[in-house]
Amino acid sequence: MLWLVIGGAVVLTGLLLWFFFGPKRAGKVRIEDGVQVIDVTVDGGYNPGVIDGVRPGMPVRIMFDRREGGECTSRVVMSDFKVNASLPAYRTTAVEFTPTEAGEFRFACGMNMVSGLIRVTGDPHTAPTPTTAPEHHAQTTASPAATGLSTDGADDDEAERAAEIGDLTRRVTIGAILTAPALIAVMAVELFGATWVPEILMSPWLQLALIAPVMLWSGWPIHRVGWRALSHRTADMNSLITLGTVAAFGYSLVVTFAPGLLPEELRQVYFEAVGVIITLILLGRLLETKAKAGTGEAIRKLIGLQPRTARVLRDDTELEIPVEDVVVGDVIVIRPGEKMPVDGEVIHGSSAVDESMVTGESIPAAKTVGDTIIGATINATGALRYVATKVGSDTMLAQIIKLVREAQGSKAPIQRLVDKVSSYFVPVVIIIAVWTLAIWLLVGPPPVFVFALVAAVSVLIIACPCALGLATPMSITVGTGKGAEHGILIRSAEALETAHKLDAIILDKTGTITKGVPTLTDVATVAAFDENQLLGWVAAIENSSEHPLAAAIVTGATDRGLTLGEVTDFDSVTGQGVRGHVDGHDVLVGNRRLLDENGISTDTLQPLHDALAAGGKTPMLVAVDGLPAGIVAVADTIKDGSPAAVAALQARGIEVIMMTGDNRATAAAIASQVGIRRVVAEVMPAHKAAEVRRLQDEGKIVGMVGDGINDAPALAQADVGSAIGTGTDVAIESSDITLISGALSGVVTAVDLSRATMRNIKQNLVFAFLYNTLGIPIAAGLLYPVFGILLSPMVAAAAMALSSLSVVTNANRLRRWAPHPIDQTPTPVTPVTPVTPVVEIGGETPTTQHHTTGKDTPMFGKKTTATAQIDPVCGMKVKPATAAATRTIGETTIYFCSTHCAEAFDADPARYGHPHTDGEHHHEPTPAPHHH
Repeated sequence: MLWLVIGGAVVLTGLLLWFFFGPKRAGKVRIEDGVQVIDVTVDGGYNPGVIDGVRPGMPVRIMFDRREGGECTSRVVMSDFKVNASLPAYRTTAVEFTPTEAGEFRFACGMNMVSGLIRVTGDPHTAPTPTTAPEHHAQTTASPAATGLSTDGADDDEAERAAEIGDLTRRVTIGAILTAPALIAVMAVELFGATWVPEILMSPWLQLALIAPVMLWSGWPIHRVGWRALSHRTADMNSLITLGTVAAFGYSLVVTFAPGLLPEELRQVYFEAVGVIITLILLGRLLETKAKAGTGEAIRKLIGLQPRTARVLRDDTELEIPVEDVVVGDVIVIRPGEKMPVDGEVIHGSSAVDESMVTGESIPAAKTVGDTIIGATINATGALRYVATKVGSDTMLAQIIKLVREAQGSKAPIQRLVDKVSSYFVPVVIIIAVWTLAIWLLVGPPPVFVFALVAAVSVLIIACPCALGLATPMSITVGTGKGAEHGILIRSAEALETAHKLDAIILDKTGTITKGVPTLTDVATVAAFDENQLLGWVAAIENSSEHPLAAAIVTGATDRGLTLGEVTDFDSVTGQGVRGHVDGHDVLVGNRRLLDENGISTDTLQPLHDALAAGGKTPMLVAVDGLPAGIVAVADTIKDGSPAAVAALQARGIEVIMMTGDNRATAAAIASQVGIRRVVAEVMPAHKAAEVRRLQDEGKIVGMVGDGINDAPALAQADVGSAIGTGTDVAIESSDITLISGALSGVVTAVDLSRATMRNIKQNLVFAFLYNTLGIPIAAGLLYPVFGILLSPMVAAAAMALSSLSVVTNANRLRRWAPHPIDQTPTPVTPVTPVTPVVEIGGETPTTQHHTTGKDTPMFGKKTTATAQIDPVCGMKVKPATAAATRTIGETTIYFCSTHCAEAFDADPARYGHPHTDGEHHHEPTPAPHHH
């Protein structure tokens, strides 16, 4: 007996290992019109589950023929190819993508319970041999890549979920009604020794009549999927339940129909246990399906933002047409209170527009001629006309939905471990059940077989791979959706996971910390000159200049309602400034050299000039009729909320570093205003990624926030790159996270959301693993020898349902998450708590660290040895002996690789760290927007 049982268990274990892990027949590829086509049946799993012969570099079209309903396989996710597509029930859906490299890539259902494998092999230039394609008669939907701003199956998903909820409700109700009499009778007799229970209720024949419909009809969705999965040589939660209930039901049938085959002590039926197990599992699945309905709420909200129709102006006639019919170039007519149907540019009118549903910013944005309109935003009080520039899948809303879909279908690194565990989990559970049966057959108490069978069935029932599969994707789905609601677009689950580990964040200056647009900041006068009058004269002169800072002065004067006078005798003095005649006065605007050469003393203006320059502003001296008159200053002003966001990041234990191409004085001034303690200044665009890498070499997990084309390499290099949504497309494409509103507070929100999501995932995994690590040993009878405790299959079923439900419920707690409010009050002129930043000079070589005192200490910086110098303009190494040009400033000699670089230095030496040289241009340190 001993060797028979052990031998049988060993043989069965070997067969199970071969069944689940042995070689499987793989699906093949055929070629149709240059596309690799594969047919996959979705019916309790994917058949074939392994696809061989796919070549890189050629489009792939998988025809998913879904022959079942239910939510489990209603979507297919290929995280490596950014595919998250709906698979409507009883239809064939084409999913297209193009693999670019060889490797093994998994595809799975939406909640990771069913998976398949694609093997991509060979050289991209070698295509498979074409074969004849069979005809397809099933309905085929469009490729997800081409759907544009559609629901992408959201309506199908919702309808299918509603149908499943209705079906499960009916099956649970029938199961509960039929199981209740048998359960009450058995519990009353066995637990309480009740004598009032009618004998007929204890009859195996009556219990069979009651439970057979529960087993065969209520449990049909479980058994069908369970057996189909086993037929594909895989197994899931349904397979475990099916094996357990079939074992209990089959044993009870033997007791009912042929009791003489068994000893009297083994003649015990388990019909009520089968009924309770199936009913509880279905009840748990019903509650789980209802709870899961909320996780896709973010996508449905985003889809619901776009209006159904648009009012367009064609041939001078207003027409109301479906939004799908709007084309680029159409003129859209918008009245107060209406939604913008598509993206565009205002051509007539002005109004405030509520963009909170897209950007997360609660303050309406003022829109006038030339301003950009985002589709799905709401017009407030004014009437607008704007020309459509992006429609369909090109609109920002469509891109947001696409990114959220991709993120929800992607996998976090932590999920890859869970996937690995899940792939072995069900076979291991079945093997544990086999050995549980074998061991208790040898050492169990009488009746041995019944005891062993109950223990084995309990092991099969309590194991919950469903909870493991749901733990990560549920939280990722909710988390990325919450991010989209608050103007944070997270491209992948990996980025969402990594963000919680960031311990250093680099902020680009222009366009990220600052507004990126030069603005008039100061107007100061001396003697009896009036401030507005002086500004009017300066703006009139600068209106004839093409310099970008001149435009800032003109805009500042216009905002004050000043009228600009006529200018005569305008002249631009290279390297010094401009001059002209306005309202009968001779006006000069420029640097000290311009005034000195015209015999005008600058002694009264110089202290204020130096103070403004030290504050990171660009001051310009003004003289009128040969007398010093005042100073106007221009600067790239700090965004409201930047200091608060920096403080919030530092409060979370994250080091904040500013990186800029500006000179060290300007960089230090801006950093001081926002509370940043570490600055990397004078970084050439080509060296920004190297600076990120240098921080990573220090052992830091680095985030990068930027908005310009020159930030793209650094964004890609960073562990998590965040692009300002108002920046360039290149920067946004290179980033992991996009901050739609452009506010730095979005970085804080992204970090907080990442931490909340990862905390939620870890809680889910605790729920899943806790039930299994504790439940399976208890179900196997581990506590019986000491405490006499043996888990009933009914209790195991309740625990299994509770496990899945607890994971789903906990994941849905994220739906209540909201970002912590950050003070967005306007930036004060001086910081509340001034800081003295440490300024490092960026470059590819070790540099020098500069404190605001001007003292140098060895750290990272440009080498200044006799053998190699750095051209401050282009950043190239220059040997002094072969330098094309040199300049001497005080006791310092500067070497240039070309005369062109030397001339650029002469035109604006302050840009390169020398603000008080004779050759300085009157428009000093502030660079043009997005060029650092």
